[in-house]
Amino acid sequence: MTLRHQKMPIAARLALLIGATSMAAAAFAPAIAAMANRKAPFYASVGAKKARMRTGPARSYPVSWLYQRADLPVKVIAVFEHGQWYKVEDPSGTQGWMMSGLLSERRTGMITGQVAELRDSPDSDARIVWRAAPGVVGRLSKCSGGWCYFDVQGRGGFVEQLRMWGAEAGETLP
Repeated sequence: MTLRHQKMPIAARLALLIGATSMAAAAFAPAIAAMANRKAPFYASVGAKKARMRTGPARSYPVSWLYQRADLPVKVIAVFEHGQWYKVEDPSGTQGWMMSGLLSERRTGMITGQVAELRDSPDSDARIVWRAAPGVVGRLSKCSGGWCYFDVQGRGGFVEQLRMWGAEAGETLP
């Protein structure tokens, strides 16, 4: 018995592609809906390896920046078309529009100014566990009392909120 390869009709391939795309969109729908329901301003992060910032809230607007740094923190300053487009500001102050699928609710921060000392507890007298240079991006958690836990690929410590961009002064995160 021999097996013969048969080409799948174009219509069938198209149906499979549409089905797969719909399933992928459904997986992102809860996160997109949650962000769309938040009141701006709030922080998010770039969720794609490559993300285009545009001059307006549609693909027809020109690209003003191409970000190639997933997890870069951004501040959402406006929501358009029920969360399909977000006006964001990056750590340098540049503002523009990004499609919802390029953003993540994941909270991240970026060290600013000088080298920041990360400590083993949220106290300026606590032991220094490591230092992070300006521009280092890490995930944020446990923010309270002016300190946040800052994690860079599993290596973390507490950093003063005023030493980074990505959380408001006095903001609390679980």
